[in-house]
Amino acid sequence: MKTRILALLTLVVMCTAGTFAQDRKILVAYFSWSGNTQHVAEHIARQTGGTPFPLEPVKPYPTEYTPCTEVAKAEKEQNARPAIKNRVADWDSYDTVFIGCPVWWWTAPMIINTFAESYNFKGKTVIPFCTYASTYRDETLAKIAELTPDARHLKGFGAVDRNTEGITEWLKEIKLAK
Repeated sequence: MKTRILALLTLVVMCTAGTFAQDRKILVAYFSWSGNTQHVAEHIARQTGGTPFPLEPVKPYPTEYTPCTEVAKAEKEQNARPAIKNRVADWDSYDTVFIGCPVWWWTAPMIINTFAESYNFKGKTVIPFCTYASTYRDETLAKIAELTPDARHLKGFGAVDRNTEGITEWLKEIKLAK
């Protein structure tokens, strides 16, 4: 009898181990200026069955690099909260939220603060991700987690530029690959 129960429990665990992502409603919220973070976010959404949600600022950032960095730096220095155009429809139905952004001035852009402060993350699972050129990946991932203290957090991911290498393995590791 014990053998049958153990075999049944083993079968249940094996059958449900890969279904974590399918049992969840996943949002992939991201801010992207150059398109790199959007590329990574869309890859994550395809791999998890999540819904992509671009964070679009009411006032667009300059399209040229240097003026954009100047605006981003001023926002950081002023602790600004750039307004976001769109709102997540049916927020309460999502239990898992990826939050992604590029690294700007050694951290997450201030629009990520706006997003995090605009919703209740209690009871949700947050997974940070970022795109970066060379450094401050860990600081940016930590900042996203810090901005959502009421959430449960899973291991984040940093992608160099728009490189999606390693994402599938990471999603499998945190049991969110579909």
